[in-house]
Amino acid sequence: MRFTSALCALACAVAPALASAELAIPIHLIRQQVEQPPTLSNLDRIPEDNGLRGAELAIIDNTTTGRFLGQTYSLTVHDVPVGGDLLAEARAALAESHLIVLDAPMSDILAITDLPEAEGALFINGTNEAPELRDSQCRRNLLHTAPSMLMRTDALMQFLLQKRWSRLALVAGTNERDQSFAVALTRSARKFGMKIAASKVWDFNADMRRNASAEVPLFTQEFGDYDVLLVADEIGDFGRYVMYNTWLPRPLAGSEGIKPVTWAPVVEQWGAAQLQFRFHELAGRDMRPEDYGTWAAVRSIGEAVTRTSSDDPETLRSFMLSDHFELAGFKGAPMTFRDWNGQMRQPIALVHPNAVVAQAPLEGFLHQRTELDTLGLDTPESQCTAFKE
Repeated sequence: MRFTSALCALACAVAPALASAELAIPIHLIRQQVEQPPTLSNLDRIPEDNGLRGAELAIIDNTTTGRFLGQTYSLTVHDVPVGGDLLAEARAALAESHLIVLDAPMSDILAITDLPEAEGALFINGTNEAPELRDSQCRRNLLHTAPSMLMRTDALMQFLLQKRWSRLALVAGTNERDQSFAVALTRSARKFGMKIAASKVWDFNADMRRNASAEVPLFTQEFGDYDVLLVADEIGDFGRYVMYNTWLPRPLAGSEGIKPVTWAPVVEQWGAAQLQFRFHELAGRDMRPEDYGTWAAVRSIGEAVTRTSSDDPETLRSFMLSDHFELAGFKGAPMTFRDWNGQMRQPIALVHPNAVVAQAPLEGFLHQRTELDTLGLDTPESQCTAFKE
């Protein structure tokens, strides 16, 4: 109560000084709808408002602070259907605001950020994990609150290395996202001195709901001995049927078993339970990684506006990339942006459905700047040159 009273007193003291500098901050969210590939199970349906609700909660949070500082926030959503005119929607958004949050495939993100109208705008990618967007395909006007896929796979490899589970096998689906995750797993294993000795592609057409107990043991028998079976099944098709059906009794990790995630309902420490509760009250469901990414994107804008008292995109971008920016993201460490590729530094939770197993970066993985930079592309590895201009 004493803290709340002090905060209110401070806000009341500051508000009159800022009353003459009221700011209206319109933020636009562009969501490109994509066709979801068919899967065997209907247990993990993707909600239609996935990603949207996180941005809405962040607007509420921004408004709570902004009310004392003469700042008002609004959110305009552009839902682009499959086959819709994405660039027309992007131009419409840019005509009203140069603060844009993106929820779209990589090719669409690049098309939007390369528009002539996008010059001088600030885009934040809240959902796409493609490593290329932080590497060879980075853009100066694009920041990322979604972690890269490599950040997640690096987190998993830190955990496996700490456990001394170094003999790895890999099974990957045929979907593009599965294959990208498999590449990231392989790259992260190499980074931490580990090797995936055997790998196979899961291309079964049979109904594993009926045949898993017969087919999976035969499929995994060829791997020989290993410590952990890595599963690259990012679309949620077959991984659930592999667990407990392998030839050898071994743990699973990756898309199934021990999972490296941006966010999950089991994350409860560092005040996360409060965020989980507020999100559930708003959306009537659990907060998903995409929701967390868009929440962090909108909150980052709000934090930068609060600290700079500006709505200028370039001013906000410069502040976000500076050492003065921090976002309290309910993950136990201040979250900041890397000034060489625009990626937000953040811990990655390693979870199973009922609990957090660990949180990376793990103890013992050191870095000269911050241990968070042991996850994902570091400066020497990055091919991003746009941020050096």
